[in-house]
Amino acid sequence: MEPVRHIPVALLRQPTYARSALVAAVERLITACGLDFARGERVLVKPNLVSRVNPGLSCTHPEVVRAVCVHLLDCGARPTVADSPAFGSAGRVASACGLTEALRDLGLRVATLDRPAPLALSDGGHIGLSRRALEADRILSVAKLKTHGQFRLTASTKNLFGAVCGCRKALAHVRLGDIPGRMERLVLDVRRALPPAIGLVDGITAMHRGGPIHGQAFALGLLGCSPDTLALDAALSGLLGLAPADLPLWAEALSQGLPGADPASTRLVLDGPQDFDATGFESAASLCPMRFEPLRFVGGRIKSLLHRLG
Repeated sequence: MEPVRHIPVALLRQPTYARSALVAAVERLITACGLDFARGERVLVKPNLVSRVNPGLSCTHPEVVRAVCVHLLDCGARPTVADSPAFGSAGRVASACGLTEALRDLGLRVATLDRPAPLALSDGGHIGLSRRALEADRILSVAKLKTHGQFRLTASTKNLFGAVCGCRKALAHVRLGDIPGRMERLVLDVRRALPPAIGLVDGITAMHRGGPIHGQAFALGLLGCSPDTLALDAALSGLLGLAPADLPLWAEALSQGLPGADPASTRLVLDGPQDFDATGFESAASLCPMRFEPLRFVGGRIKSLLHRLG
């Protein structure tokens, strides 16, 4: 009988966004997970560039993204930094949160995950998934740890949903959001279709009491990494006192038997939950409906057009 192979999850105390400390911390996390990158490997670095609103807290911190890119460049890999906000361009959000400036000395620019390719969904229908994401050898999902009105908590797995091109994400909420479990299955369909995804989560300053845009800062002082996004997110959720019953995406992943979703399939390789103080972290007591009303979708499209013209 083959021995059980547990998925490594690395959690690390990191209290600040100091540049030199972050470069060392990211290297330590990636090494602890047994990950390496080949020379010439095409790696999509996928931050969470959700909005130009409250960008300092709603988006992945630019210094975390920069530290990831420094490590990849040191390995000889070929990183591409890209995302696809539901409304507006990745470049504008990157500029607002400071990522454009943080990457300047590395010779990297932020691209938009565009050029949709049809992805057949497990429940029927299709959605447009970025060819830029599909063409990568691997993806590094560099997410922000934050509460969410519909999913309660989001991290590296939900961040992969950003590979769906532009407003198609919001349109999916309009079309499918009133079908129980449908949006959760859609997120996992996207994860399954993409190249292998590594999770790296910015929880140095997390977001709670709101989200994914309008929340408050929570000083957790944590960075996390795992070769399996579900394993990392499950560890973070448990650390924050949440269970699968609290988190629709985690519950759906468990019902599908996805290995990383089961904490018994993972092992912590650096710090443990006891090394972090999550006292006072607040997530939503009740969740908002998954469905976006059509007027919200139209309003978002108008705002996106105005941003492009402005």
